[in-house]
Amino acid sequence: MPASPKRRRLALFVLFFLPGITIASWVTRTPDVRDALGASTAEMGLILFGLSVGSMVGILSSGRLVSRFGARPVIAVGMTLVAVSALTIGAGAATTSGVVVALGLALFGLGMGGAEVALNIEGADVERQLGKSTLPAMHGFFSLGTTIGAVGGIVATATSFPILLHLSFAAIIVVVGLAASIRLLPAATGRADRVAADSSGSSGSSGSAGSAGSAADAATADAPAVRPLWRDKTLLLIGLIVLALAMAEGSANDWLPLVMVDGHGFDAAWGSSIFAVFALSMTIGRFVGGSFVDRYGRPAVLCASALIGAAGLTLIIFVDNQAVAACAAILWGLGTALGFPVALSAAGASGDRPDARVAFAATLGYIAFLVGPPALGFLGEDFGLRPALIAVLALVICAAIASWVVGRDASSRRAGAVAAQARAGDLAD
Repeated sequence: MPASPKRRRLALFVLFFLPGITIASWVTRTPDVRDALGASTAEMGLILFGLSVGSMVGILSSGRLVSRFGARPVIAVGMTLVAVSALTIGAGAATTSGVVVALGLALFGLGMGGAEVALNIEGADVERQLGKSTLPAMHGFFSLGTTIGAVGGIVATATSFPILLHLSFAAIIVVVGLAASIRLLPAATGRADRVAADSSGSSGSSGSAGSAGSAADAATADAPAVRPLWRDKTLLLIGLIVLALAMAEGSANDWLPLVMVDGHGFDAAWGSSIFAVFALSMTIGRFVGGSFVDRYGRPAVLCASALIGAAGLTLIIFVDNQAVAACAAILWGLGTALGFPVALSAAGASGDRPDARVAFAATLGYIAFLVGPPALGFLGEDFGLRPALIAVLALVICAAIASWVVGRDASSRRAGAVAAQARAGDLAD
């Protein structure tokens, strides 16, 4: 008997949580891994390039894999790779092999990139069945995982706990959580033959039904060509917002502890603690942000989020004060909390073919989240990590402007629709 939508939602909460706790376990130990490898900032950027390669393959192949096999198998394989990646990264640190650490990050990117896209497809299906928004809360569980993982990383860093043992515990949590939750998901969500069957389920087997199908086929053949998504101005602006705010989130996940250690003079334990504060801020923002979206609308919330994130980045980059930097991490977290889930929702509501629009925006977001931050390593080598964040700040400011433009255009469309309805009423009278 298939699980109810509520049980599927619970399973997805767990499955979003698992990569969060894994990535935080890695991020909080980056200063220790860097020291164990004796790597420079540029060399750490090259090691992080393994994450970029794996994530690109995972992201770009996930949609086709889900279409062929369904979301559940893709999630299962992806989460298994996440567990294996934690063990591999730990082994690389223990053997002081940068190549093995890069391989582990590539496995993590491959698993997370594929699984996260499939999880969003599954989550969107649950939303449709429940009739209410749940994706922000699901992403909130990812942030909750990063918070708990960061707390564990703080303790491990402060006590000089072996990196391999620490990441092995993270792998065990992923395996246990996956085994407990994956069975609650249906086998065929997103699979092409399932979608085709669902769309034709209302058709009968009579001759009249066949004639109707032939007529529909003829109408489809005569229909105008579908407009490419990249030519839609609103969707491109939303894509810019997703890219910028995902870049800001991913930069913190990859570099925040090192920014605090190298850029502001904190020790490794304090650097991990500030990352935990950032993760907690994101968690709170995602769990409470839905009420602000309902009250003020997506464009306003996205614009405010970008401005808050820009304020946090500005303080961290330009103010040389540890207390200010620690508080600014809260603004950075709150500013990026709602960017990804709310922008995905806006993409789906921006026109026809909502699934394709969400996939388009999600791909941009995951590429920025996982591929963009390693490039900061090369900028950081030449200019320092704090000045390198100016590139992220510029993108976030662009996101604020794009959000304002999207909101203005939406208001214009609503005003035009109201005027058209009024004219239609006058004609009817």
